[in-house]
Amino acid sequence: MIQKEYHFKYQTFASSEELTDDDRLLMEEARAATSKAYAPYSNFNVGAAVLLSNGIILSGANQENASFPAGICAERAVLATVSSVYKNVDIVKMAISYFNAEGSSSEPITPCGICRQALAEYTHRSGHAIPLILGGMVGEVWVVPDALFLLPISFSGKDLKKS
Repeated sequence: MIQKEYHFKYQTFASSEELTDDDRLLMEEARAATSKAYAPYSNFNVGAAVLLSNGIILSGANQENASFPAGICAERAVLATVSSVYKNVDIVKMAISYFNAEGSSSEPITPCGICRQALAEYTHRSGHAIPLILGGMVGEVWVVPDALFLLPISFSGKDLKKS
């Protein structure tokens, strides 16, 4: 038997004020995107913003549906927008934030499992890491250098071609 371990490092900041100017701007865009959410059932508005290699920033928000799980998360909403509007433009980094109408919005948030898989697929497709900036409306912010770190040993198109 061989035992293996998986570890990764990420940065923590006391607030978005400690981020670089570019990262702070992207986090502000993600926070603003929470106002675009349609979340009448959970009252949990999530916003995601991406910086593209052409300098454009796009954002998306979660869109719920009474017929669960027919909604879409903010991360996948913005990934779909990038793929549809800027198909061959790389994502440089993504920021994700949330507003919880029924509680605190002061701790970093991480993508759900489906979004982790979608980010892994997008990362494999682009051939480079997509750093994630994760935070609430206030408080601590985490910077993860590669979205793939959140889904180790991920499923990919290569798995479909195995014999």
